[in-house]
Amino acid sequence: MIFRHMTRKHLLLATALTLGLLPMTARAESAYGAYLAAWVASSSSDYAGSVDWATRALAGDPANPALLEDLVLSNVGVGDLPRAATYAKALLDSGSKSQTAVVVQLAESAKTGDFEAILKLGSNGTSAGAVLDTLAKAWAKLGLGRMSDALADFDKLSKTKGLEAFGLYHKALALASAGDYEGADNILSGRAAGTLAVNRRGAVAQIEVLSQLERNADAIAFIDRSFVPGRDLQIDDMRRRLVAGEPLPFTVAHNATDGIAEVFYTIATAVNNEAVPPYTMLHSRAAAYLRPDNTEAILLTANLLEKQNQFDLAVAAYATIQPSDPAFYIAEIGRADATYAAGRADESLSILQALARSHGSQISVQIALADGLRRAQNFTEAKQAYDSAIAMLPNPARPESWPLFYSRGVCLERLGDFASADTDLRQALALNPDEPQVLNYLGYSLVDRGQKLDEALGMIQRAVAARPDNGAILDSLAWAYFRLGRYEDALVPMEQASLLMAVDATVTDHLGDVYWAVGRKREADYQWRRALSFTPEEKDATRIRQKLELGLDAVLAAEGEPPIKPADVQNGN
Repeated sequence: MIFRHMTRKHLLLATALTLGLLPMTARAESAYGAYLAAWVASSSSDYAGSVDWATRALAGDPANPALLEDLVLSNVGVGDLPRAATYAKALLDSGSKSQTAVVVQLAESAKTGDFEAILKLGSNGTSAGAVLDTLAKAWAKLGLGRMSDALADFDKLSKTKGLEAFGLYHKALALASAGDYEGADNILSGRAAGTLAVNRRGAVAQIEVLSQLERNADAIAFIDRSFVPGRDLQIDDMRRRLVAGEPLPFTVAHNATDGIAEVFYTIATAVNNEAVPPYTMLHSRAAAYLRPDNTEAILLTANLLEKQNQFDLAVAAYATIQPSDPAFYIAEIGRADATYAAGRADESLSILQALARSHGSQISVQIALADGLRRAQNFTEAKQAYDSAIAMLPNPARPESWPLFYSRGVCLERLGDFASADTDLRQALALNPDEPQVLNYLGYSLVDRGQKLDEALGMIQRAVAARPDNGAILDSLAWAYFRLGRYEDALVPMEQASLLMAVDATVTDHLGDVYWAVGRKREADYQWRRALSFTPEEKDATRIRQKLELGLDAVLAAEGEPPIKPADVQNGN
């Protein structure tokens, strides 16, 4: 949070602004209006809103450091690095030592090739972070033709405990960028200082270095050891070219600017899942700014935006990856997921359908399409897409194949093909015997049909043991007891499920049935009315209305079901 010293009055006004509780005139006339709205937007990672409100607030207070800092980070968030750099310069010129501003200024200096400015980093006490400072300066020296000094800096870092890999990896890239592929291979192979753990881009660098050394066979062997065929189209294409005898150019870092881009990406991947998303994204955005073809940096940025619920910005990030990029289908799946999360389900499905037409040979595309169709309750087409995905499995008997059989089983069950559904669900269970999701779904399906109730109860009890705080599984357990006529046993798990899923129509409806069965009929009526308020499917709503009018016993009799047994304990209702 970058806005500080907020009073309770400020917070209340900010909340009112956010919820739209103040009229526009009041917002405009409020002395704090734009400032507080910017604070609220910044606090919720609403980068676009923060840019808007902080820009307005800055017009009345041009030197406000909190607003300038917010505009640096929020412009990074929306992907406008040049504008972020403008505010970063103003912030640093004011005497601030903002690390965020230093990172952005460093990226801008690298973009324009101003390596002297990078070497001055820290002269006024500012820092982009110790590792970033060191690596960026080393690459800047290389950019100024001072190769020996650059290598000395990399060597110094590689001798720092805990930071060895950073120095060694970037020294290898620097050597390769200067054409010293032997030196680069000496490091990447582990001969220089032991095994060097690298990310995917590091693996690409090693493949390209081996090819430049006319060692295509070794590069192919490295690929075969490190990658699964068909999972990474770029790697597959590299292998094809290597087999054809084609020399692969070194592309990971052509020059010093590219090298600094790799530094940003290195930092982003190193802190991902440890630092807060905005900090990681600051570095991934900078990496993609300097290298717009760094697909991994773009995908990481989009993922970070999704984590912050900035789905429209994530959609925009995914959309920058072009159809010619081997990772295009991965980006499109991500774009579809972010679009769905943004509340545009039809548009999300359209993206997946278009992708299936262009990249339908990829199993991940078929799975994404099937999942999208299942979300849309188009179970017939979803089942067909799962058929295609399962047909693409190299070995359907592998344990990791269980989700496909489970998902297809769900579609079949919803289509009323219970025999086929049970076959798929039992296949999923055979591949992953303790998976609570499968145990619960198959158990509930059997309970709902009144079949194999003892076996179904056992499955659900195993699921509850694995996920005791899962409301849906507790509902299944209660419903199994209910169908077995064990109404008192059903009461506690049903009430627990209702607490965990307080606005779920099905769970609330079931709670009403259990209350009726144990003699608490007024409470049953109340729960059924609540269930109707949660907009259940129309067929369920019709049945609930019948229960309210006639009672559960009459509804069961009309359906040909056995009556509710008298409860062992009446509760005076």
